[in-house]
Amino acid sequence: MGLIKFTNKGIYCKQGDFYIDPWRPVDLAVTTHGHADHVKWGNKAYLCHDLTKSILQQRLGADLKIETLPYNKEITINGVKISLFPAGHVIGSAQIRLEYKGEICVVSGDYKVEYDGISTAFEPVKCHSFVSESTFGLPIYKWQPQQQIFDQIGDWVTNNQDKGKTSVLVAYSLGKAQRLIKNLTGHSPIYVHNSIENLNEGFRRSGVDLPETIRINADIKKETLQQGIVIVPPALAEGRWIKNLQSAATGVCSGWMQVRASRRWRSADAGFALSDHADWPGLLSAIHATGAEKVFVTHGFTATFSKYLNEIGIASEEVKTQYGNEEEEEQEILVKEA
Repeated sequence: MGLIKFTNKGIYCKQGDFYIDPWRPVDLAVTTHGHADHVKWGNKAYLCHDLTKSILQQRLGADLKIETLPYNKEITINGVKISLFPAGHVIGSAQIRLEYKGEICVVSGDYKVEYDGISTAFEPVKCHSFVSESTFGLPIYKWQPQQQIFDQIGDWVTNNQDKGKTSVLVAYSLGKAQRLIKNLTGHSPIYVHNSIENLNEGFRRSGVDLPETIRINADIKKETLQQGIVIVPPALAEGRWIKNLQSAATGVCSGWMQVRASRRWRSADAGFALSDHADWPGLLSAIHATGAEKVFVTHGFTATFSKYLNEIGIASEEVKTQYGNEEEEEQEILVKEA
């Protein structure tokens, strides 16, 4: 495990003296992406992709010390070469490639292999060791092509409009919400929660082309909301003002919706298996493409996925981290923004 060590603070590179996505404060946090389970407040300095900078500033504070890198550009810290490669998870998400004395390690963060039209497409990176997530690391999770999902969502929205119902879509503020906005442009107006619009504005300032959205505020009457599509983060899916809509239908957009019990658990009217994570075939294809001699499996179905990799001849080990609670962490952010 030469280049990295799993510690109580996070993934540590001793040779470079920095951490990747630490969950406790450190001197330098090399950051894969802006979801709150992967980036924490309190680090002295951050290194991330160019498009992740505005996310960190918006979520953690404008006065952070942040250095940025574009994809495929290399810098050296204490003799360790660091470069970022597209993870395809959300806008600005990156795999962290480390190289030291001929050894190469890649830390994936979260990733998906299907291009979503907004995030830079996932790019496999050859390495000796690979740290992979396994959020959906069970054979049951196999996504339909995303266009089929968006067609289903569009048909559902149209059907709701025909019935005089407001379509309320539940999606993470970072990543999922922007994909929905991009693919629902023919169904405007689109009203979004404050946390989503804050991120949208940051992306637009960074040159990301996003369709027009309308920020929900106290001045917007519920009669106005009834006429459009409403997108909210999971923490507000059952908020009072949504319940007060005269006639609303709720659709949850999440990979967990592939299991029907999840839809019932959410008390949703519809569930759409739209995920920003790789499914079972995607995880396997990504790992095969790296050619890694050793795979460390984090957050998700770690035991099952690691066992399977060992069975097919890929040396694997499950490791415990504090990643994977995107929804709980996003709820904390909403509380801070309130």
